[in-house]
Amino acid sequence: MIPPQISINDTTLRDGEQAAGVVFNLEEKVAIAKFLDAIGVQELEVGIPAIGQDEAKAIRAIADLDLNAHILGWNRAVFSDIQASIHCGLKRIHISIPVSDMQIQVKFQGRWLRMLEQLRDTITFARDHGLDVSVGGEDSSRADPTFLIDVAQYAQEWGAFRFRFCDTVGILDPFTTYQQVQALVAALEIPVEMHTHNDLGLATANALAGLRAGATSVNTTVNGLGERAGNAALEEVVMALKQIYGLKPSIQTQHLSELSRLIAQTVHCPVPPWKAIVGKNTFAHESGIHAHGILQDPRTYEAFDPQEVGRQRRFVVGKHSGRRLLNQVLQDYGLQLDAIDSQSLLNAVRDRSTQLKRSLTVDELLALVTPEGTRTALGETNNISFQLNP
Repeated sequence: MIPPQISINDTTLRDGEQAAGVVFNLEEKVAIAKFLDAIGVQELEVGIPAIGQDEAKAIRAIADLDLNAHILGWNRAVFSDIQASIHCGLKRIHISIPVSDMQIQVKFQGRWLRMLEQLRDTITFARDHGLDVSVGGEDSSRADPTFLIDVAQYAQEWGAFRFRFCDTVGILDPFTTYQQVQALVAALEIPVEMHTHNDLGLATANALAGLRAGATSVNTTVNGLGERAGNAALEEVVMALKQIYGLKPSIQTQHLSELSRLIAQTVHCPVPPWKAIVGKNTFAHESGIHAHGILQDPRTYEAFDPQEVGRQRRFVVGKHSGRRLLNQVLQDYGLQLDAIDSQSLLNAVRDRSTQLKRSLTVDELLALVTPEGTRTALGETNNISFQLNP
């Protein structure tokens, strides 16, 4: 089973910002960090101090906020990176080193011993300057398993407080993830952290598999933002831990939708309607069978109450709607039809929805059943989809 205490280490401000075309300015970074901290995220990876002056300034601004969350900066195993983190006022850092043959060949010309020496020296340097050090194995999923464990044990011996297992290019499935992480956890005394990518659409599943294997910390990003296909989504990981495994996260989940909207607006990229947990259609019901069930008992077609993530249930009239929902909507507007007229209206709704290739707005629905001139008496709708909350 998953350990009862799981730490969320959100990396929206580091790996999330590494998504192509995404840039956070200082004010945005501070606002996002404050929001994440306010809802109870335990740790924030806020950027890469060595990138430059603007990045360092934003990281220092966050470090100076005195948040409840631990603040972490990302570094290579390079002295200048560590010094940049120190200058930002950080007390906790992450050092990333390659552990697969492919990555070591590209970044250290295959000299794995030199890589280890550099890791040892930078950990020692950071520890001598009073920093807590997390170490991450870049491309852990493609590393030789024995070598991966050796590197992690060396990191532990040299003073790292945690080791990060990275599925850097998102090539694992949950079963292989479980096996690899279980072996790593068994070989270490320090905690293991999961860092998964979504190249095959398995980031959240692999993160959960690693937690089931004994990892106690997990990297997330809001909306799954990140390089290429993104990372494990904060909202998905947190709600899965809550709903599937019965854990009580410290995170105030009722603010997840608001947080999602904040990130979407900041990066100028709307969340897909079908996005799990926070998408517009997550609690939208059009199908006649589904709406009929929901009207009787929401648990028939909802995994959890939408209010748990700051959402509301929404009913949509369209091609797949049934008479029960249609009649319920009409009653809310003071209209009542007999069975024959109700079926005629439903046929008209389906025809119109098919022509428009979408659901109908309230105006469009009422236009099918009321004279054009009476719509204002029913209330101006401003052409927005109606919402009905039973």
